Amino acid sequence: MQVTIDKNSGYCFGVEFAIKMAEDEMEQSDKLYCLGDIVHNDMEVKRLADKGLVVIDRDQLSELSDCKVLIRAHGEPPETYRTAIENNIELIDASCPVVLKLQHRVKTAFDKMERENGQIVIYGKKGHAEVIGLTGQTMEKAIVVMEDTDLEKIDFNRPVTLFSQTTKSTKGFYELSQKIQERIKASKGELTEVDFNANDSICRQVSNREPQLRQFAKENDVIVFVSGKKSSNGKALYQVCLEENPRSFFVENQTEIQPEWFYPTDRVGICGATSTPMWLMEDVKKHLESMEANTLPA
Repeated sequence: MQVTIDKNSGYCFGVEFAIKMAEDEMEQSDKLYCLGDIVHNDMEVKRLADKGLVVIDRDQLSELSDCKVLIRAHGEPPETYRTAIENNIELIDASCPVVLKLQHRVKTAFDKMERENGQIVIYGKKGHAEVIGLTGQTMEKAIVVMEDTDLEKIDFNRPVTLFSQTTKSTKGFYELSQKIQERIKASKGELTEVDFNANDSICRQVSNREPQLRQFAKENDVIVFVSGKKSSNGKALYQVCLEENPRSFFVENQTEIQPEWFYPTDRVGICGATSTPMWLMEDVKKHLESMEANTLPA
């Protein structure tokens, strides 16, 4: 059986940067707080917890003082920084530069929309850490849209400025943009530059993985997709694999692998989400390569 790891899978720059910052900080102290899971992968969270990374939520943050807290790649709303100043908390800010730039763009656009009686619409998952950081730039006035039914929240007679969570699908963003334009035309009878402004704020390091993954799924007989079950990026990319290759299997780690998925002559491809560590995919590869030939069906 030939086993290959997809060279384009694994951490995006933002996650890799955040984990490096956490590890560097923990070399100097035996405890570092992290606001939320540093990455949507339980095995990596456990590995870092063993080194001294303590995951907290926003309620717990307000109870802390005189300590260090890591802000993960997803970024945080202004309220978090205010709490840190009030409680004398030193923030280790590992916000992804792409996310920080987007937060600034959303804040600038929100100020403009407030003057023009307009609306900020964000294509993303309500409650997602990055989306919480983005809506925080708008005093929680931004409208978060994911499904067609969410469009009912928008007033199509008022100007709309659209942004996207950085990890959403490019195809989904442009489909949503088209639907909003059509609703504005239906409501106002026309569409002007003032009525609608769409900002494609999707991270290309993430969005480019979809076409690369489609090709990888076609090139292999079996796909083992490694990801944490909490990763929305993982769920989306696994569906991409499944569309191209029905013999695609989602696992959190090597213990979930079933021998009956494989034949001895198979080409097996291992890939994962932007939150999947390379060491975990390598563990899966070692496990597959160590499976005895006689454990596989003939």
